[in-house]
Order: sequence, then C-alpha cells, then structure tokens
Amino acid sequence: MMTTMFPAFLGLAIALIYLPFTNGGVSWRRSIHKTLPLLLFALAAYLTDAPAFLVAGLFLSALGDFGLSRDGDSAFLYGLSAFALAHVLYILHFLSLAHAPLWEVFSVAPIPAIALLALLISTELWLAPHTGALGLPVRIYVLVIGAMGLSALLVPVGLSTLGAGLFILSDLILAVELFRMKEDHPRKPLAGYLVWIFYIAGQGLILFGGV
Repeated sequence: MMTTMFPAFLGLAIALIYLPFTNGGVSWRRSIHKTLPLLLFALAAYLTDAPAFLVAGLFLSALGDFGLSRDGDSAFLYGLSAFALAHVLYILHFLSLAHAPLWEVFSVAPIPAIALLALLISTELWLAPHTGALGLPVRIYVLVIGAMGLSALLVPVGLSTLGAGLFILSDLILAVELFRMKEDHPRKPLAGYLVWIFYIAGQGLILFGGV
C-alpha cells in the first residue's frame, strides 16, 4: 500500500513546495508545477485500484489546474469545464458508495444539506452579478460543485466528506478572489495561499478516503 501510494505523498510534497509560488506570474514552469500534484494523485488512485470515477476525477482536476494556471478567459473556461466534469465524476463516485439517489441527502443529512443549498442560492446575490460574460459558466459550475457537496453528504462522515467540504471552501475563496477582489486588494495574496492549501487538502482527503 505504501509503495502504490508513494505518488500521492510525492504530490503532496510538490504541492507544498509550490505554495510560495501560488501568486506568481504565469509561466510554463509554474503551470507544470501546479499540475503535477493532481496527476500524481490520479496515478496513486490508479495504482491502488481505486474506483474509476475517482481516478478520472483526479485526472480531470489536474487538467483544470493547468487551465487555471494560464491567462485569459479561454484558459479559465477550459479549467472551469475540466473541474466541472471532475465534480460530475465525484458525484458518481459518492453516489456509487452511498447506493442512494442524490435527493435522499435531505433525509440523511438535512441540516448540512439545507445549509449548502442556501449557500448555492446566495451566490446569485454576491457572486453572479460580478462575473460579467462568465456568468453562465460560473452558474453552471456552482450547481455542479454544489451537487458534489450534497452527494458527499450521503456517505458516512469521514475523509471524503471533509475533503469535499474543503474543496468547496477553496472554490468559495477563489470566487471571492477572482470576482470580488481588486488586483491591489491587500488580502488577495492571502486568498491565493488559502485557495491552494484548502484545495490540495480537500483533494488529498478525497483520494485517501477513496482508497
């Protein structure tokens, strides 16, 4: 098990090394460095015979990392689309573990499910009006990641559930950073660090919970 999980530990080490460069300028070296951790997570999941939905979700997340490391709306949409597909695969992963339809979450875990639903609805007030031409893709992504969070609530509380929560928290901070903070905002660098920390922690927990 330790041998097959070595890529995951290597990915965590690379992610830690990347942290100081989180807010650096766009470069191919930075893009490759940012993409490597999730590629290694996907490799570890594959080597441990983890469920196919999990392996594919981790791999698509790596593609999403690459897209978001580049400049421009096209690269952003590429990254957003890759992450949306990754969340769809995570939804299928969690539903297959729970052996239950998504709507049952409101009877299994009603309070956190309603709280998450309220958060999703609130994005129409504090996020959507500030997304400009990216409004529709962002709205779709919010729905997909929200469904991922709801599906994670169907499985017994553990590493995967915590990981899904941290993933959502990471994207919540990223949304504030991208669409509500100006470039010279004093807390923008801190937001960048927190996004990476919560994101890697969330993905790592989803990986370890799945294997």
